[in-house]
Amino acid sequence: MQLSKFTDYALRMLLLAASHPDRNITIREAADLYDISQAHLKKVVLHLSRQGYLASVRGHGGGFTLGMPADQINLGLLVRSTETDFALVECFQDGSNCRIQAECRLPGILDEAMRAFLDVLDRHSLQDIVLRPAAFSFS
Repeated sequence: MQLSKFTDYALRMLLLAASHPDRNITIREAADLYDISQAHLKKVVLHLSRQGYLASVRGHGGGFTLGMPADQINLGLLVRSTETDFALVECFQDGSNCRIQAECRLPGILDEAMRAFLDVLDRHSLQDIVLRPAAFSFS
């Protein structure tokens, strides 16, 4: 399993905002820092803002900051809000054509593994992974 780029970028935006609580971060700064297109990051920031994870300010001096305290941003809930597909194998999808699906025990094991993965994330908040501001180098 691999998290989507959208989730990866969402985590990066939240880490950046949490590590700089004293200022607004612009999408341009974040794009330059991470070498990611501004268009991609705009979509991520919009999603995170709609979910309440980020607060965005338009205009001169604008940018984004955390929309709630880092200790209230649960990583499991965040990942669930950014990932669109947890179907690890074909038989998890509607309309599966797997010929051994009726007898196969693998889906139960994979489902258990996915629940364990999310359970671990559920036990952590953004506060658990916040970095020092010096970890980020703005040009």
